[in-house]
Amino acid sequence: MNVVDLDTASVRELNSALHAAAGGTWRVLNPKGAHALAPGLDAPLHVEIAGHAGYYCAGMNQLATVIIEGNAGTGLAENMMSGLVHVKGNASQSAGATAHGGLLIIDGDASARCGISMKGVDIVVKGSVGHMSAFMGQAGNLVVCGDAGDALGDSIYEARLFVRGKVASLGADCVEKDMRPEHLEWLAATLEKSQSDTKPADFRRYGSARNLYQFKIDNASSY
Repeated sequence: MNVVDLDTASVRELNSALHAAAGGTWRVLNPKGAHALAPGLDAPLHVEIAGHAGYYCAGMNQLATVIIEGNAGTGLAENMMSGLVHVKGNASQSAGATAHGGLLIIDGDASARCGISMKGVDIVVKGSVGHMSAFMGQAGNLVVCGDAGDALGDSIYEARLFVRGKVASLGADCVEKDMRPEHLEWLAATLEKSQSDTKPADFRRYGSARNLYQFKIDNASSY
């Protein structure tokens, strides 16, 4: 195992070493909420961050697995393309923003705008999410094992939203939809992969009513 102690090495030195590596397991000690840890990884590395991470941790991730043994700040896994990012604590706002693929697991809660403009990522939040989550979600899946805040799925396109608890309110053009067998099957596999013991039958599904795809004067007040 490769060990980098941020009490003696800089974040730039850490990220340079990760970018130069083709694989292996890396453990980062004393992160102390440092920003921009492990961004832009494009190899099958396994990175363990032993503590809290600051802004934009594991952004643009491809192939790598990044485990954060604490909380994460704004922009966690932003624009992730593939791989796995797993936060053992809570995540601040805009977790998984614009992400195209991969799996983001948050064991605790996620703040506002979780999955904003998501483009294919799968996000599993074992706690609750804040307001405006999945805003303009274009593709992918957001699974919320707790509650969802106001304006869930506002201006949503084709992302699928699964919520087990209460939804404070739905955003523009977001509606509840039937839970079909294929959704239950996908949900069961994803919850198992995320090590969640919640039952698929307890979730409700939400998605786009598709009324805002083309401009209609009758819907002007909803845009």
